[in-house]
Amino acid sequence: MSLTDPDRLFPVEPTVRKIARDLYESVAALPIISPHGHCDPSWFANNARFPDPAQLIVVPDHYVFRMLVSQGVPMASLGVPRVDGGAVEADPRKIWHCFAQNYHLLRGTPSAMWLDHSFEHVFGIDERLNVDTADSYYNHIDAQLATDAYRPRALFDRFGIEVLATTESALDDLKWHKMTADSDWNGRVVTTYRPDNVVDPEFEGFADNVVQFGALTGEDTTSWDGYLRAHRARRAFFKTHGATATDHGHATARTKDMPQADAAALFAKALAGTCTADEADAFRGQMLTEMARMSLDDGMVLQIHPGSFRNHSAGTFAQFGRDKGFDIPTQTNYVQALKPLLDAVGMEPSLTIIIFTLDETSYSRELAPLAGAYPALRLGPPWWFHDSYEGIKRFREATTETAGFYNTVGFNDDTRAFCSIPARHDVARRSDCAYLANLVATGRIGLTDAQEVAIDLAYRLAKSAYKL
Repeated sequence: MSLTDPDRLFPVEPTVRKIARDLYESVAALPIISPHGHCDPSWFANNARFPDPAQLIVVPDHYVFRMLVSQGVPMASLGVPRVDGGAVEADPRKIWHCFAQNYHLLRGTPSAMWLDHSFEHVFGIDERLNVDTADSYYNHIDAQLATDAYRPRALFDRFGIEVLATTESALDDLKWHKMTADSDWNGRVVTTYRPDNVVDPEFEGFADNVVQFGALTGEDTTSWDGYLRAHRARRAFFKTHGATATDHGHATARTKDMPQADAAALFAKALAGTCTADEADAFRGQMLTEMARMSLDDGMVLQIHPGSFRNHSAGTFAQFGRDKGFDIPTQTNYVQALKPLLDAVGMEPSLTIIIFTLDETSYSRELAPLAGAYPALRLGPPWWFHDSYEGIKRFREATTETAGFYNTVGFNDDTRAFCSIPARHDVARRSDCAYLANLVATGRIGLTDAQEVAIDLAYRLAKSAYKL
């Protein structure tokens, strides 16, 4: 028995399916470029065994537990840590049983496909997970995790990961990256500069964070000029630990390009805590333009991840904190929002700005025409709720005719779930090959060109766009 169909996601029509299968076979074994994600860098620094199946597969993956929570399963029963000190289930086998009992809730979702791929291809399991097989699953995975072959570095090598980027805040000391770099392992794990906690006036503890920012850099971050110098210093520090990109998770795609005196005045209001919501959004927008100008100097790629109403459930945020499955997509404007940034730097061919969206309606209307015109702008792959077969298909259908393939940047997995990385890239490669097969079958692209594009989408575009 196999958990996964070898022809999954390929077109049904036999001739087109064969084209898709042949294209996929040409890229399936390519190395993985993982240029944006949220894996824990301490895994690779310490190379300790993963504690247990629940801590590896269930607890860190909000894709998984949010679905169960939506069906009334308490988050605490899934072992998700609370920030308010409240009790959660600590027995990993009970967490696993809860997960297995409710695994059917994931049917038809990308998570089920990723998990089944991991169970079969990472752990060698060929029976379905349910309440009856929960213990055999747990025992089998736990026994494998106790072996050296399932330590983080060994899995990294086995997965064929050429480079993996994690994401750290501007205040992080990057000690785990240093420890990894100083070790005798040759796996490439780099960081990404994520300064939201010192850029967003509405981020909890913003003013205190900026004070700490100054202490780290030796700059007077109560002044606008000192604050900008601190960013340059931290960016340089991150670059010494392999960073090639910055990342910005803003509520909107708004950008600004104010006179420096106006920006300094707004910064002073942000530090004083007297910004209105609109002023806070304007400050975030100004900082995107400042970051882009810094990228012109230091060569770092600028990623913008806008359009998420983060921590939508106030109660969940108070109990469990950030990134717990209650970040909800919102409608996002790009044409007007990005204009100040693009007026300032959009025609710079040496700059790469990768823009993401959770608002699929904007692909053909706004984002593809923008990326199809401005040299600095590239389209990030389908993200978060849309990094699935249907999401990737909709993305290609909405953007290719206007932006082409080469104003996109391949795929990134954007995950905290380490064992899902090969599964997610496999879905992306299959989805893109299915799309290309239809282009070949309908005479819109030749087979030789499709073979070249398949390699680009699976490997070369991400490596090039992120300067890896």
